[in-house]
Amino acid sequence: MRFASLGSGSKGNALLVEVGRTRVLLDCGFGPRELSRRLARLDVAPESITAVLITHEHADHVGGAARCAARFGWTVHASFGTAAASRQLDGTPVRRFDSHTSFAIGDLEIHPYPVPHDAREPTQFVFADGEARLGVLTDAGSITPHIVAMLKDCAALVLECNHDPAMLANGRYPPPLKQRISSAYGHLDNGQAAGLLRRVAHGGLRHVVAAHLSEENNRPELARAALAGALGCSADWIGVASQDAGCDWRML
Repeated sequence: MRFASLGSGSKGNALLVEVGRTRVLLDCGFGPRELSRRLARLDVAPESITAVLITHEHADHVGGAARCAARFGWTVHASFGTAAASRQLDGTPVRRFDSHTSFAIGDLEIHPYPVPHDAREPTQFVFADGEARLGVLTDAGSITPHIVAMLKDCAALVLECNHDPAMLANGRYPPPLKQRISSAYGHLDNGQAAGLLRRVAHGGLRHVVAAHLSEENNRPELARAALAGALGCSADWIGVASQDAGCDWRML
């Protein structure tokens, strides 16, 4: 199994996971042209993707899904709540899943789990190929015991490090938006992500990637330092999925 980010942040999200001949996209916040451009950097044709999974109905995660699925022949998968809440999926055939029930797409095992976020039925995922597990957590405002249980024993983790609390507090966002972001149903800050990492880290952890960084209220070096501090490792070992460049392939 390998994975790569095509871009991560409030302007658009997409994470590509590959096992054998199965390629699945997690979220699609980019339109067909921009998605194709980003896939070309990874030498991947959009038509080679099997399916897209949608975490929740916010535009930076679902905005391009319907158009890309129609153009490139993907199946679209979403939780019952996300499918009901997303107007951008209206008219698109959606395969609905229960956020507590595992399923498979081709060679890829998919384990969804619910998270606290300000959406109808937001879901994050653990991917497995029978040998290794990739855990993904973005767009969550707080850490639940179920999240901790799901992300234990993963060989790779993609973790939201949305904001630095001081930068958010002192930044130019209006107070209601600051409150939404920092709430239990908003977005994880660097310290929350580091706290989670301390709880789930183990000797077999091979990759940690910080994701969904705010371009306004965070900096890559702050996210790296927080996660590296949790592991006691060099900050250079921590990857960052940026808004513009994502991150390159990482192998499990």
